[in-house]
Amino acid sequence: MLNVVNVSKSYGERDLLKDASILVNRGERIGLVGPNGAGKSTLIKMILKQEEPDAGEITLDRRASVGYLPQETAQVGDETVIEIAMAVHPEMVALRRQVLSEYDHDPSHHDTDWVDPHTRYAELGGFQYEAKAKTILSGLSFRESDFDRPARELSGGWVMRAHLARLLVQEPDLLLLDEPTNHLDLYSLLWFQNHLLSYPGAILMISHDREFLNRLVGSIVELRFGQLIRYRGNYDQYLEQRAANEANLRAAHKNQQKEIARLMHFVERFRAKNTKASQAQSKLKQIERMDKIELPDEDGQEIDFTFPQPQRSGQRVLALKQVHFGYGAKPIYQGLDFEIERDQRLVLVGPNGAGKSTMLKLLAGVLTPSAGERVLGHNVRAGYYSQNRVEMLRVDRTVLEEALDTPQRVTEVFVRNILGCFLFSGDDVLKPVRVLSGGEKSRLALVKLLLDPPNLLLMDEPTTHLDMASIEALIAALEQYEGTLCFISHDVYFIRALANQVVHVEHGKVQRFLGNYDYYVEKTAAAAAAAARQASGKSPVVERVTNSKEQRRIEAEERQARSKVRKQLQNAVDQFEKRIQSLEKRQSELHTVLQDPATYARADKGASLNRELMEVEDELGELHPQWEEAATKLAAFDAEKELGRKPA
Repeated sequence: MLNVVNVSKSYGERDLLKDASILVNRGERIGLVGPNGAGKSTLIKMILKQEEPDAGEITLDRRASVGYLPQETAQVGDETVIEIAMAVHPEMVALRRQVLSEYDHDPSHHDTDWVDPHTRYAELGGFQYEAKAKTILSGLSFRESDFDRPARELSGGWVMRAHLARLLVQEPDLLLLDEPTNHLDLYSLLWFQNHLLSYPGAILMISHDREFLNRLVGSIVELRFGQLIRYRGNYDQYLEQRAANEANLRAAHKNQQKEIARLMHFVERFRAKNTKASQAQSKLKQIERMDKIELPDEDGQEIDFTFPQPQRSGQRVLALKQVHFGYGAKPIYQGLDFEIERDQRLVLVGPNGAGKSTMLKLLAGVLTPSAGERVLGHNVRAGYYSQNRVEMLRVDRTVLEEALDTPQRVTEVFVRNILGCFLFSGDDVLKPVRVLSGGEKSRLALVKLLLDPPNLLLMDEPTTHLDMASIEALIAALEQYEGTLCFISHDVYFIRALANQVVHVEHGKVQRFLGNYDYYVEKTAAAAAAAARQASGKSPVVERVTNSKEQRRIEAEERQARSKVRKQLQNAVDQFEKRIQSLEKRQSELHTVLQDPATYARADKGASLNRELMEVEDELGELHPQWEEAATKLAAFDAEKELGRKPA
């Protein structure tokens, strides 16, 4: 469907892509990864014809529709939220407005070319699109009262959600997503993830959300050193394959260097001797003929540093006692009691608008309760990280000067290392703070916070604007951190790495789960199942007493059925992988033989081997999408099980 062939793209002396190629087939799910600034978004723009490659060709099936969600906020006019979500056809918004208005229905009052808006709206599927748009908007955490609000009244993040809803309503054949999870909370992210599991088209996405990629993609394409390198499997499998490939490459390079050193030793020893000069020259030519193995320059730093640590606090760190708070006449919390103790690592979760950020601000002292009190424990120094923190930066300084402005005794080399882990490398550290983007300022504020950490750290979506290497750096820093942590995040990988307790916030109430994120998922799934049984009208007590054996039998049968289905899905994936590995091995063998001039001593042999190679490559072309479809079904099955729902 999409074919990128030998594409090159440069800006000045910087090469983003060099003879890069990639093929995207219908139905494939591909994650596009690479260091920040490697050229991922540029590749997307070239696919969309917004930019032209310097060389090479990008072709798209003429029958294929393409949808694109950019990373930054899209422009809005006077459209409402639902009008953005339904803008899948040029006429749709205007027709919907006419249908909802008191237009003149009498055809005799119009010219002969007049078409009844209601009829045209129905012909374009407007009523079906409207129902679908409302369902998707609800999944993305819009309230029904938001549907007819002008989009310009909303924040940029909510506008992006409305545009995301439009793409999901439209269902293009190829969906291009640039950091689609940046503007989603945890609940809408999980809904979006599950929705994409059954998406009928192909998806090419840029994402720094490791868990999101693990759940959705069947292939990873890495943009590295100007090349597009494809790996089969999800993100974790990509990391394993890449590490294995690099280990093999380093071993081969080491062996080749040993051989070159051995040959050069002979040359240097004997080329001055007449009897050995010809042999020495032969060895030099042998070295020249070698296909040299080159190790790529490292494109990332080892995350190996130790941050300054805060002074130890008392056991009771912070408490909210009988706190009341609201915005205007709308109450958010009434009589809230909440306590944080030393060494706890809490994540606040809940639906959008539940009050998580408000609670974090109450904990930080940014908001003052209308009643009740906030009590800091002994020797506690609280630090709050949010997007508003960028206002604390001195814009007249450089990035390096601002980072060095810390009470801690740190060297410039150490600070440069930390800045590099958070995407400020080389001359970037000499940029004035005033010219930084909002995301860059947020990252700089994060560095400053970590260089002089308080013993209570309160963080609101700290991974936004960070690439995967920087997220790993932040996780490494917070794993070392000896203080108390409370945070909000929609990044499941980040949550799993750090949280040891989960606090569910909803309707002004908080519920604490004394376990990690997986424990929380398990418990909430069990509670949802119990609520469903209660809603069915059955008494849990009577059901346990009268039907316990029957229930155990049913549950055992369900487990066996699920196990059987999963085994079938796994077997299908295994069979495809086995066949693909066999074919790829044969493909490599054929390439090697066909590169040997001796193969063509017999013309029929070369022709026969070329035909076999074509057959192998044709079969591989058919098997890869079949394997990815099978792998996606298996991933969907496992994801549904984790979220506590029975797979369809």
